[in-house]
Amino acid sequence: MAGGRLVALVAALALAACATPSERFERRATALGLTSILLPGEGFDHRAYSAGLRQGSAALHVYIEHDGTPWIGLDRVAADPTPRTPFALELMAKDSGPRLLLGRPCHFEPRPDPPCNPLLWTHGRYSSAVVTSMVAALSGFLMAHPHEHVVLIGYSGGGTLAWLMAAQIPGTTGVVTIAANLDIDEWARIHGYSQLAGSLNPARAPPLAPAIDQRHYVGGRDANVPPSVVRSFARRHPEARVIEIAEFDHLCCWIERWPQLLPGTPDAAKAEDDRGGTASALAAPWRQ
Repeated sequence: MAGGRLVALVAALALAACATPSERFERRATALGLTSILLPGEGFDHRAYSAGLRQGSAALHVYIEHDGTPWIGLDRVAADPTPRTPFALELMAKDSGPRLLLGRPCHFEPRPDPPCNPLLWTHGRYSSAVVTSMVAALSGFLMAHPHEHVVLIGYSGGGTLAWLMAAQIPGTTGVVTIAANLDIDEWARIHGYSQLAGSLNPARAPPLAPAIDQRHYVGGRDANVPPSVVRSFARRHPEARVIEIAEFDHLCCWIERWPQLLPGTPDAAKAEDDRGGTASALAAPWRQ
């Protein structure tokens, strides 16, 4: 009997090891009780996951995942850029309101034929084509599921996309970024990377409307996106509020603390006060 269980365990582990990043992401989303849907964009289809949707809900939180795996090593483009380690998905699981995770073009269901091209998840990961298609997909979702307010929430490169989308989504009242490379030129310079030719840089874009509240979290120990990158963005966008948490890095401890940092909670307001921000009325637009 023990031998049979061991064989079954080995078989299960072997199957898990053979699963693609897209399949593993789907399994995790299913385990979290999320509903998988496919949304048409502009030239692309977008895999999305929803939870907590209900008639008459005021605010929708839209999560956007990090860049995933654009490259394998220094010079080999990944065939499937889907995140190996979901992060925005885990943040979303800590949220209790109406929420949607919106996938990027060619993530979760990559296809080797056009229109999926490796440029879309490497140098052009924040391109106008990516932003336009994601805006179209979310706009279509909102037509079928109207919400009075939309808050875009992105982790790492997902935060960069969230900011770029915000001006084009009617009803957007807030943008929250976590460890986001909001000045992509400065981020590339710090790491010695080549510039992301074809991508849009929030630091050099026109400001968002004053009615869109911006909250940009960054970890004081983040070596991937140092606070200086977010500060560089904020120098060009003085309306943006930067909240630095000294003990956090790029991974720790956003997921664990997200229920307290999610805007609209008393702890989030206190975190902003403690770091020199203003705790001004972040109320109904942020949470149900």
